[in-house]
Amino acid sequence: MAESTNVDIQRWRGDGLQPTEADAVAMEEPLEIRVRGRGIAVTMRTPGHDKELVAGFLRTEGLIERRSNVIEIAHCTEGEAAQLENTMNVFLAPDVEIDYGKLTRHFFASSSCGLCGKASIEGVHQHFPPVEINLKVDASMVAALPDKLREAQPTFDVTGGLHGAGIFSTEGKLIVSREDIGRHNAVDKVIGHAFLNEIDLALCILLVSGRASFEIMQKALAARIPIVAAVSAPSSLAVEFAVKSGQTLAGFVRGKTMNIYAGGQRIR
Repeated sequence: MAESTNVDIQRWRGDGLQPTEADAVAMEEPLEIRVRGRGIAVTMRTPGHDKELVAGFLRTEGLIERRSNVIEIAHCTEGEAAQLENTMNVFLAPDVEIDYGKLTRHFFASSSCGLCGKASIEGVHQHFPPVEINLKVDASMVAALPDKLREAQPTFDVTGGLHGAGIFSTEGKLIVSREDIGRHNAVDKVIGHAFLNEIDLALCILLVSGRASFEIMQKALAARIPIVAAVSAPSSLAVEFAVKSGQTLAGFVRGKTMNIYAGGQRIR
């Protein structure tokens, strides 16, 4: 599935409009996620790696815990949804009990919803306990990660319109990177890749190309990722969450500098 498409544009360069030409823009389409035939979410995403997106979403929502929980994730094969490839069905093992009440929208709210930060954090910790792993990584290695992620963003090169997320080893090796119109979707895709391939994330670093939000920190905690780095700034609730979750959070990771907001004991 295409991650970008061409549209006709006219450029203005200060001395008048230029002739019409083609320009690449990032794709954005809806994806409905169904579990055992029940629709649980619709997300606006960039098509591609949809199975990973769904697996990552279900993992970070706490609906699945291990690879054996999932029999198959497949596009709907009937009706209009089959033609548009915008509906994914998840077939779970018979012994998996689904608690739809675990969906995070039921126990925390975003900054626009008026639920206090303390209640949001406590709600998440009821499902995902803090991380306690003891490890150390080199600051210079973390600072160099954005350049590695940037090199792995081919669609951003042509559109300038996608967020990136990458999973790295503690030695700085890129394990997987994904792009998406939504930063949370990009995170779900890399976590979903790790889930489907049974990659242990307890000794990994998550890097996001934009800012670090509360939801990104929650997703990292659900996947048991101890270190999160962001090219841009974190939110206040993301910092508070990282402190209470035992996570390391670094922001403004650029070149040879970064700000460490939480879990500095893991950075040397």
